[in-house]
Amino acid sequence: MNQDAKPLPLTGVRVVEFVHMVMGPTCGLVLADLGAEVIKVEPAPEGDNTRRLGGSGAGYWMTYNRNKKSFAVDLKSEEGMAAVKRLLATADIVTENFRPGSMDKLGIGYDGVKAINPEVIYCSMKGFLPGPYDHRTALDEVVQMMTGVAYMTGPEGRPLRAGASVNDIMGGMFGAIAILAALHERRSTGKGQFVQSGLYENSVFLVAQHMMQYAVTGKPAAPMPSRISAWAIYDVFITGDGEQVFVGVVSDSQWRVFCEAFGFRKLAADESLVVNNQRVQARDRFLPVVRKHFGQMSKQELMLICERAGLPFAPIQRPQDLFDDKHLVESQGLTDVTLPDGRTVKVPMLPFEMDGRRFGSRLDVPLPGSHSEALLKELGYSAKDVAVMRNAGVING
Repeated sequence: MNQDAKPLPLTGVRVVEFVHMVMGPTCGLVLADLGAEVIKVEPAPEGDNTRRLGGSGAGYWMTYNRNKKSFAVDLKSEEGMAAVKRLLATADIVTENFRPGSMDKLGIGYDGVKAINPEVIYCSMKGFLPGPYDHRTALDEVVQMMTGVAYMTGPEGRPLRAGASVNDIMGGMFGAIAILAALHERRSTGKGQFVQSGLYENSVFLVAQHMMQYAVTGKPAAPMPSRISAWAIYDVFITGDGEQVFVGVVSDSQWRVFCEAFGFRKLAADESLVVNNQRVQARDRFLPVVRKHFGQMSKQELMLICERAGLPFAPIQRPQDLFDDKHLVESQGLTDVTLPDGRTVKVPMLPFEMDGRRFGSRLDVPLPGSHSEALLKELGYSAKDVAVMRNAGVING
């Protein structure tokens, strides 16, 4: 795994996570990649059920669990819970994203952990923040339907969820942001605190621009397929070789560059198309001219002209195409993880850098209980104690 001699930003911070699926693991991934020691508590002997998901969930485990340690333990046993509480006493941060009340029933909700670790920062990631809906079970689909994300994505009358786990991922990210703010605050107050993030509130945040569009204009935002675009050219075009390319022209200066780059002299000279809002009203008049011209070009020719002119453009790619994406490969924006079958594959890093540094893999995605023995010994258990617990099925690893 990649090593960096310079200490990472969160070196020395210990996180204990009780999480599954995407939202909670994303939060831990952010903290882990930034250098925190993230210890995933999962049920012995088989570990988190997310490991075994198929279908659209087949990639969850390998995506969101690098740079973490696995402590596989039977939380229903007295010995297992005692070990977990000893671990919690050493934590700076605890995270969880199970159903409301689940952690309290185990005695390790915020109040239970605070009793043994008063300075702990405890992050609970749920479907809803406290309020009338907080008893409901949420999914990414549920909140996308409730907030209008699905309405805005699909055609009229055909709500369609976004094609990625946008709320689960962003909910975990906002949980990490709240944790980092609480860590900073603890430096001055010496106190921990309880922080929360919610899928529903995250999804509401995503549609805030559409809410404000209505507030400003008095007109409801139309779904993306039937909207009136804010820009005259903001479309997917079919090229002469049957490929698709998105092209955007989002300012009056870009319009002039666009016309010059593609030889649209008549459009450039048309005074009724000088200002963007004029062009939006005239889309039906000039877009057929643009489509016909692009239909006589190859995909590569169209993209090359856009790139040279500094115009926004994008080929229409599929997720699997990104493994070979020139920018990601040459900028080293992908990091290695090892699949259960032994193959080494690439996965995207966090999408930012600090002082020119990206944050990749230090620890591979763990097997269930990979670090149980080492953690128990660090907590004061003897080799004999560990062996007894393993033989009794309290831990594995």
